[in-house]
Amino acid sequence: MNNSNEGTFAIGGDLEVRRLGFGAMRVTGEGVWGEPKDTAAAIRLIRRSVELGVNLIDTADSYGPEVSERLIAQALAPYPRGIVIATKGGYRRPGPGRWEPDGRPEHLRYACEGSLRRLRLDRIDLYQFHVPDPRVPIEDSIGALLELRDAGKIRHIGVSNFSVAQVRRARTIAPIVSVQNSYNLSERSSDSVVEFCTRERIGFISYFPLAIGSLARRRGSLKTIAERNHATPGQIALAWLLRRSPVMLPIPGTSSIEHLEENTKAAAIRLSDEDFRAIGG
Repeated sequence: MNNSNEGTFAIGGDLEVRRLGFGAMRVTGEGVWGEPKDTAAAIRLIRRSVELGVNLIDTADSYGPEVSERLIAQALAPYPRGIVIATKGGYRRPGPGRWEPDGRPEHLRYACEGSLRRLRLDRIDLYQFHVPDPRVPIEDSIGALLELRDAGKIRHIGVSNFSVAQVRRARTIAPIVSVQNSYNLSERSSDSVVEFCTRERIGFISYFPLAIGSLARRRGSLKTIAERNHATPGQIALAWLLRRSPVMLPIPGTSSIEHLEENTKAAAIRLSDEDFRAIGG
């Protein structure tokens, strides 16, 4: 099954991706820490995503840490034409369950160089500042990424876990082509960011688009609409996101090929106006 039915979006105007991507956080060990239980299975999963037509794969140096990026390279390098690997820097992982922001320019330069090595790339298509660091002005962090872009290390700059005001600040320093925030049917705190990105034609990469599986098990109107469309609740939740905005780029993650294939089929679902309003009202 190819997921081209949901259309495409050109990140930064020149990176055309199919709008349903793959989030590679869960190919790591439990708690996003360490190696997966079955490395061969994780590699098969990544390769299967590409076979299904996915050409936007999102990761970060903090996933593992470093594990997700290495596995992506093992699975795909040298990369097929048209594949966009998006990664992130700006967190340190001193131990399991610990995520510490680090937006210092020197850390971001170090993180980017490490991602380039692990991903086996000369240039990262989309490098995202993972989270604002309250100790470091956003302008300093984005300035470091601008230097990396000018040095040819990255192609485009994105941000993650940003408010509209923070995106505006970042854009005074460098062009911002994407925002990656948590967003799904039950977590809509970034509605204003989605609207801003839609107006400005900035890609909105929604992580946790299935609320870590809870939406796939949801009952009520979602279940009823799923049955009417011969789909699962999770597929309908993804179809709702794809219709929510033309700049929406959901990146559902999974450690299961079965779930990956199920998620991908959501691209073919066309919700009626009535169903779209009933789900997201």
